[in-house]
Amino acid sequence: MDVLNKVPVREQEPKVRATNFDEVCLGYNKDEAVEEASRCIGCKNAKCIEGCPVSINIPGFIAEVKEGKFEEAYKVISESSALPAVCGRVCPQESQCEGRCIRGIKGEPISIGKLERFVADWARENNVKPEPAKEKKNHKVAVIGSGPAGLTCAGDLAKMGYDVTIFEALHEAGGVLIYGIPEFRLPKSAVVAKEIENVKSLGVKIETNVVIGKSTTIDELMDEEGFEAVFIGSGAGLPKFMGIPGEQANGVFSANEFLTRNNLMKAFKDEYDTPIMKGKKVAVVGGGNVAMDAARTALRLGAEVHIVYRRSEEELPARVEEVHHAKEEGIIFDLLTNPKEILVDENGWVKGMTCVKMELGEPDASGRRRPVEIKGSEFDLELDTVIMSLGTSPNPLISSTTEGLDVNKWQCIVADENNGKTTKEGVYAGGDAVTGAATVILAMGAGKAAAKGIDEYLSRK
Repeated sequence: MDVLNKVPVREQEPKVRATNFDEVCLGYNKDEAVEEASRCIGCKNAKCIEGCPVSINIPGFIAEVKEGKFEEAYKVISESSALPAVCGRVCPQESQCEGRCIRGIKGEPISIGKLERFVADWARENNVKPEPAKEKKNHKVAVIGSGPAGLTCAGDLAKMGYDVTIFEALHEAGGVLIYGIPEFRLPKSAVVAKEIENVKSLGVKIETNVVIGKSTTIDELMDEEGFEAVFIGSGAGLPKFMGIPGEQANGVFSANEFLTRNNLMKAFKDEYDTPIMKGKKVAVVGGGNVAMDAARTALRLGAEVHIVYRRSEEELPARVEEVHHAKEEGIIFDLLTNPKEILVDENGWVKGMTCVKMELGEPDASGRRRPVEIKGSEFDLELDTVIMSLGTSPNPLISSTTEGLDVNKWQCIVADENNGKTTKEGVYAGGDAVTGAATVILAMGAGKAAAKGIDEYLSRK
């Protein structure tokens, strides 16, 4: 056995997967998982746990995998995480648990994410469920939003015995896991729906099609419906645009809309009638994971796709694995390039985009080198679709209908990161609604912290 290198993980061939929406990564089988787990040296003072936003006992679960005790491994993970099959697929492990792995100093770190995914998938296939609370507490808690923050907060509170109801604005639960992340990274019915069933098996109720701020308000939930505490995990669904000429043209989308049509509304399936722009030449502006998701989706719908990003490859915020997969699939990267104007034909449709070449200057506030235009380097790209993937901010609907709930200048809810406490008594918040767009696992960490905060608050009452 090679202790220095990871057991490789099987994937669909790039040429094949570029034409389908099936999962790219095929995961480990039992033998591969046991072999990979055997590389773990079981550190006593495990740095990997410190790198995990939900503090999973990583050496603990890996030790069980090593012995082939997969059910025990699942129990260890379930103590800390409500969504292991999701996290094993979409967490940026390389900068978290695996980034701290001692084995990684000499050789490659343990594939912690792939092992977590294996355990969660094994548990699902063998019908192993998380364990519900032994005793019920007589307190009602409302959770707004059924994305990673809401599901985690609800799951943790239910395990403590609280009576929890999630209110979801859309017709299907899952938040960004359902509408944002594509099927080829995170299968919906096989993975997301089953993890949500697990949260429900703990006793959590989910009501869909309830828009807080329209259908009802936080004050009504607390004053009239008997909820003693509320957690806001409503995410950040308001897309940002550049404000350049031509941005109003037909054929310009936010990545949010483009991905929602495809992922939640299943536009890629012939048996659904959801309209989606199947462009021939598409530019995705941005360099994060969402940009990669939009680009790889447009490619699968039959387009030639360019990623237009104003910094260099080193500064790309997307995960290395996502960039690697996108390149393998044939996506063209136009780096150090910035859009100046979207060109529009006489019928109001996109026909191209004027871009300018950039060079990197001094570091800015984010610590990354600031892109500066190179004079006279403008050029035109011929296109029929432009997808803007420049980040999102929280929808102001909840904050504008809730008195006493403070937001900052970015419309993000002000909350204490240790316990999720907001400026309104009994109301807690976490995830993208507080931080702006971030990762699934950071939202889960915030949901977890808030569940602890709510438990402390209600225990004192």
